[in-house]
Amino acid sequence: MTPPSSRPTMRDVAERARVSPKTVSNVLTGTAQVREPTRLRVEQAMRELDFVPNLSARGLRNGRSGVIGLAQPDLRAAFSASMTHAVVEAAHARGLVVQVEETAAEPARERDLVTRARTHLIDGMILNPVRLQDSVVEHLDHLPPIVLIGEVEQHRTDRVFINSRSAARDAVRHLLARGARRIVALGGAEHGAGLDKATQGQRLRGYLAGLAEAELPASPELQVEVPEWTIAGGAAGMREILERGAEFDAVLAFTDSIALGAMHELRSWGARLPEDVLVCGFDDVEHARFAGTPLTTIAFDHQAYANAALDLLTSRMRDRGLPPRAQEIPYELLARTSTQGPPAGFSGKNSPI
Repeated sequence: MTPPSSRPTMRDVAERARVSPKTVSNVLTGTAQVREPTRLRVEQAMRELDFVPNLSARGLRNGRSGVIGLAQPDLRAAFSASMTHAVVEAAHARGLVVQVEETAAEPARERDLVTRARTHLIDGMILNPVRLQDSVVEHLDHLPPIVLIGEVEQHRTDRVFINSRSAARDAVRHLLARGARRIVALGGAEHGAGLDKATQGQRLRGYLAGLAEAELPASPELQVEVPEWTIAGGAAGMREILERGAEFDAVLAFTDSIALGAMHELRSWGARLPEDVLVCGFDDVEHARFAGTPLTTIAFDHQAYANAALDLLTSRMRDRGLPPRAQEIPYELLARTSTQGPPAGFSGKNSPI
């Protein structure tokens, strides 16, 4: 047992977890793969002992700061919050500190993180760019260790992603199987800028593919851009569809936050959920399960996503000569109350169709 007056060491953690000090070091630094049960046991021992790694001493030995950067488009969005939490947890388990930045309005903030990496103030970055054109990944010849999260397709650096196109197509298939025929795309429009953007473009393409597969038209009046992927942004986008007077019986929202805003707006116009309109979201954030009408959504393991990104980043920090790698995270459609069809349909005329 560690005396109360002394600071717990890596050896203390190893003894508590019944592993070698080298295994504890591997968990902290990501320098080698550690089996998940072993990693969990080591992390539990660190928590029990209140173990804090000596990052400054380690940095003097290996020339690293022990700090990484995380750039998210919009920290107000529930998914960004969930992923930030997951990344911080995964980084902490590896003895790393995370500097968080928001980038959507000012892509130059990405460049600031790159500058910090080049001057060794941070060791590497996890970026979630909205568009590849705006990202530093497209504009620098010599990249520091970077992992992209999201659906930005590129082959210059590592990335972790889910197949958003396939997932959106599966969501459309699900809504059609529940009786829907006129599905709103809440988050992107074919004739807008949506196809140029990373995640938005992939989800829009999946929506269009699902309709084409069922030989249904992709009506422009049922598609709307949502500039801010927040609850308020979802409500505003849904309001735009309703004000058009469009007839529809389902909504595919490109995030759960957008879906929650849409559900609020639909109810304020008199729609019953799911009796009149089915709603499906994306990302399975915590709020989705506890909404007034539990939300059907595309789900994937956020912590597994973060661990994959940190594994790629730490190995890239050790060896910058590795070829670019892409790791796909599996998803599933979780059917909840919001898509219990068949739907009667609704329109912006504030009455069932």
